[in-house]
Amino acid sequence: MDKKILIVSDNVELTNAFSKLVASFHNLDITYSYSYNNPGFANSANLQVTAEAVHVKEQWRDIVHRYDLVISLHCKQLFPAELVANVRCVNVHPGFNPYNRGWFPQVFSILNGYKAGATIHEIDEQLDHGAIIAQREIVIEKWDTSLTAYEKIQQLEIELLRENLESIIAGTYKAVQPEEEGNVNLKKDFNNLCAIDLQKQTTLGEAIDYLRAMTHGNYNNAYFIDPQTGVKVFVKITLEIAPEK
Repeated sequence: MDKKILIVSDNVELTNAFSKLVASFHNLDITYSYSYNNPGFANSANLQVTAEAVHVKEQWRDIVHRYDLVISLHCKQLFPAELVANVRCVNVHPGFNPYNRGWFPQVFSILNGYKAGATIHEIDEQLDHGAIIAQREIVIEKWDTSLTAYEKIQQLEIELLRENLESIIAGTYKAVQPEEEGNVNLKKDFNNLCAIDLQKQTTLGEAIDYLRAMTHGNYNNAYFIDPQTGVKVFVKITLEIAPEK
C-alpha cells in the first residue's frame, strides 16, 4: 500500500528541493499544499509542483483520515493538538532548536548570539518544540545579514532532508528530546524590533548587528519616523568583505 504524505509548505525553494529528493522513492502518494492565507505560493512562477490550499486547524480531521505522515516545510500555520496527536507530523525548521524557536530564528541569533542552524523535529502542541530527529549548526559571520544567514540555513535544511528523508518516511529514526526548553520569539517580537528608537544609546557594534539582523534583501523591516515630517523611513545595511590584496 502506498504511504500517503501531506506536504504543507510556504517555501517554494524547499518544496521544489523536496520534490526532487523523493523522485527516486517508490510507493509514495504525495500531496503538496500551502497555507490557505498564502495564495501567492501557488502563483509563484518558480513552483515546480501542483499544490492546493489547506487550513490545518479546520481540516485536521480530514488530514488524519487521509494521510500517514505530514511534513511541514516552513509552514506558517500552528498545527492543532488534535492533528499532532493522531498522525505523525514532522517539521523542517530554520533554527537550531531549542534556541530562538518561532519566527525568523536567524534574526534573533544575530542579536542574542544563540546558536543558529537547521532542525528537523517531530511536531507537538508547542511552537518548534518536539523531539529532534536531526540538526546541524551554522556559523553566522559578522558580515552576514538576515538574508545571507537564511540562505545558508536553507541549504543546510536541504542537506538534512537528503540525509534523513528515508528514515523520516519509514518512521525508523530515533528522535531525542531537547535538554532544555530554550526560548521562543513570536511574530509580535519581530514586529517590535522593526521600530528604531532614534534616542536609544548603543555601541556602533550593536547598531551594526541590529541593522544586519533586520536586512533581508528587498524586504522593508527596520524603520524610523522622521520627527519633523512624520515620514516613515526604512533602513538597511550593506556589508562587503574587502578583496584580498
